[in-house]
Amino acid sequence: MGAKNKVIAGAYEGFIVTANFNDLCIHLGLNNEIIINKHSVAQYEVLDEDSRRSAASAVGRAFVGGVLFGGVGLLAGLSAKKKGIYTVALEFNDGQKSLIEIDEKRYKLLVKKMF
Repeated sequence: MGAKNKVIAGAYEGFIVTANFNDLCIHLGLNNEIIINKHSVAQYEVLDEDSRRSAASAVGRAFVGGVLFGGVGLLAGLSAKKKGIYTVALEFNDGQKSLIEIDEKRYKLLVKKMF
């Protein structure tokens, strides 16, 4: 089974993450999208498989408490068990937080756009 390529928790939950015209976006509807790049996202971090369990617990506590990672406000990412599927938590410049699950293609575009 492949990546969901959508927002799985937090702000914009349920919306699709698209890669079109060399942009990574959260597609909110007809002509309405949030472009994911270094100008719209404050920070991000990708964690490896070894830290998956503790990070998943922290992300869960953070979304329930309203603050990611106990008030530190960091972004977190979790690489999924299956190769080529990435779960990434994003904190946007406006303070909104989203947890997205994306495939290898979208992940590579994310890294490129955040450089």
